[in-house]
Amino acid sequence: MTNLTDSQIKNWIKNNDRFEGKADGNGLYLSYRKDFITPRWNFRYRFAGKQRIMTIGLYGQLSLAEARKKAKELRASVTLGYDVASEKQERKAKAVAKMNAITFGQLTDIYFDKMIVGKWKNALDLKARIDKDIQPHLGDLAVEAVKPADIDKMLHTIIERGSPTIANDILKWTKRIFDYAIKRHIVQYNPASAFSVGDAGGKGAARERVLSKAELIALFAAMRDTEGFTVINLLTIKLLLLLAVRKSELIKAKREEFNLDAGLWHLPAERTKTNAAITIPLSAHAVDTLRAVMELSATSEWLLPARKVQQHKIPHIHENTLNVALAKIMPFMNESFYVHDFRRTARSHLAALGIESHIAERCLNHKLKGIEGVYNHHDYLDERRHALNLWSGLLFACEQGGDWNVVPIKKLHTR
Repeated sequence: MTNLTDSQIKNWIKNNDRFEGKADGNGLYLSYRKDFITPRWNFRYRFAGKQRIMTIGLYGQLSLAEARKKAKELRASVTLGYDVASEKQERKAKAVAKMNAITFGQLTDIYFDKMIVGKWKNALDLKARIDKDIQPHLGDLAVEAVKPADIDKMLHTIIERGSPTIANDILKWTKRIFDYAIKRHIVQYNPASAFSVGDAGGKGAARERVLSKAELIALFAAMRDTEGFTVINLLTIKLLLLLAVRKSELIKAKREEFNLDAGLWHLPAERTKTNAAITIPLSAHAVDTLRAVMELSATSEWLLPARKVQQHKIPHIHENTLNVALAKIMPFMNESFYVHDFRRTARSHLAALGIESHIAERCLNHKLKGIEGVYNHHDYLDERRHALNLWSGLLFACEQGGDWNVVPIKKLHTR
């Protein structure tokens, strides 16, 4: 068998001579079929009794000398027991799979659209949380490339900034997203499965923090005097105290829910933790505060509209806005506290003012317990208005520096 030469190959190309294969030796063949634009180098061999063939390059990109060298290397591999064509196909398949692999960021978008939108009332809050605390760490990684070490680094970053509760929440959602990927045959295992609450923020202890009258006086003073603490933040904090509602219930409120002339706020069921609508009576102080907030929010349909264009199009202020604001005044307080502590503060002071337990519980939109909760569906609107008026008077006194015009009552007899 005569070896190929470059002059031969160039003449075949020049004369457009087509052929299935011209052998060079060592399993190397040159193929110039009618459907080829350029001649191809092929390597042929037998493995386990079967004829195998693989393309190793194009003439012009791989010279005759380079093709011979490659064929010699492949022949040596075959001699050692390697099925080189099959291995090449596997490498190609893996490369294609890698190119087509979705990122964790894309997976979270799929999960959000399929499992959250229309099914979870705090969907926008969850999206914002994912975008802030998961995407920067895992978003650009291929789903299959995410390792436990990546999860660990993400959790520690959140813990180190002083947010253990958020770390717990992020771990929970990361596990759920990967479990979804397993069910959809996107990945084989969940890299977050080995982590527990102890690896994230730890199990949260039940909080008992209640702000005393002296601390409420200090809070109002700090909000007025701290540089960078805005008027709208002060008014919003005041509303949370006056109304004793959950933060999410207030920041997502729309103007249309309020009837200020009647002194009422109709809070819809889809935004309450109990999934039951409630009408909240408004004290004169609360009405004045709401009017001030609405004046600042201009023509927006939202009570507390987003203060700047946000990346994720949340129309109202972000859930973390008030946390950031309160952090500015903490150096002026003897002991730190959180937004959620305001509800416990209201509940405790209502009790000190002599408000009966079931009325105070309804002021916080808590479900009544036991038999009473089953049979008693009375709304207690008048009683709650009286209770919140008393609480409003105490807060007004605190805001004025402690000139107490509110005294505890022995007991409010309800109908």
